Amino acid sequence: MKSYVFNLETTKIELHFDKADYDALTDDQRRELSSAFLWSRTGKCWVSRAKEPNLYRPKKVAEKLGFTEEQRKGERISYEEQLERQSDRAETRAERYEEYAANATKRGQQLQKPLDSMRGDIAFFTQPEIEGHAGSQAFARRREKMFQQYGRGFEEYRKSDYFKDKAQTALKTAEARKFKDKGYLDRRIKECQKEITKREQYILDYEALLSALESGEKKLKYNGKPYTVDELTSWIEMQLELVEKAMDKQAYLENCLDELGGLLFNQSNIKPGYIVKIRHGDVEVLRTGPKNITYKILTGGAAGMTLQAAYAEIKEVVKAMEVKKQPHPFKVGEQFKATRRTYVDNSFTSTKTEVVYEIVKASDSTIQLKPINIDEKPLTRKPKKSHSGSWVFSIDDTYENTFFKGDDANT
Repeated sequence: MKSYVFNLETTKIELHFDKADYDALTDDQRRELSSAFLWSRTGKCWVSRAKEPNLYRPKKVAEKLGFTEEQRKGERISYEEQLERQSDRAETRAERYEEYAANATKRGQQLQKPLDSMRGDIAFFTQPEIEGHAGSQAFARRREKMFQQYGRGFEEYRKSDYFKDKAQTALKTAEARKFKDKGYLDRRIKECQKEITKREQYILDYEALLSALESGEKKLKYNGKPYTVDELTSWIEMQLELVEKAMDKQAYLENCLDELGGLLFNQSNIKPGYIVKIRHGDVEVLRTGPKNITYKILTGGAAGMTLQAAYAEIKEVVKAMEVKKQPHPFKVGEQFKATRRTYVDNSFTSTKTEVVYEIVKASDSTIQLKPINIDEKPLTRKPKKSHSGSWVFSIDDTYENTFFKGDDANT
């Protein structure tokens, strides 16, 4: 059996085989190989397009081609080292693209130079072609060639602009500007925490299966095949490696966040009504939660739109004026008549039943309603203010069972 190489530095799979072996592949096998792998001229091998942990498909393709065993190469590098290498490669790309842009500009200038030199010579541009006159026709052909060269010059200038854009993108990667953005760092840290929790749960599940196998139980996978001790052990080892990798990444991101001053804002110092500055400019905080704020955009074409943002995305507090939350006007003892529809045999025909709900409990933000003419459990609803300014809640999200009330509890 042949072995594929798992490169611990790149976290990608490599397939090494001779040209004769490649020539022996069928057209379908070559298409499948190309869909999951790319040829590396430097490594002289086929390298998976995807990297760890998304290696399921490359491994399946490798298995179909006869590569069933895994051979490991190299050592894992830290997340910081990965970024340094990425930055070095990006700098090299930026230099290369800048050179491409300069060369394209030179070609454009050379192509347009002959026609530019004729500017001001009205006769050159207006002289008609005399049919049958050899000199006149030769002049017309030369002029047409200069026009065509001038058009190709614009294509070269467009190439120059394209390569300049590519160079700018590469420079941004090299400078790692995103690691100076608190919002970006906070989102990536949360992703790492989520991944660690998920993989730790995988480990617990695999250990439970392993313990069952060691106790003599037979456990089957979704395809009906039994789990094996070696298989589960390798899965646990893989998940432990991925947990360690995620922890390393999280530690680096947290260090970057600390260098920027850490998280300055949270639910304790940001309140509804505050005007804060984020990427959209100055926005009004509508609600605060444990992790995010809900805000309203105040200016621009999106003014009035409500969105969410993490506390890390707040750049500064522009105006700290808290708006006290207004309690809803619904009171204990109030009753509301709702209509319940029961549809017959999945048709549009329905029967109506009137259900009377009474408020049995009320807080500043919620109400609890209990049906008084049928035997059912109470339900809890959270009244909200509508666009018209009145308070509203709904029993079942239908219009006929939605109830409105003004700001004054007596209205």
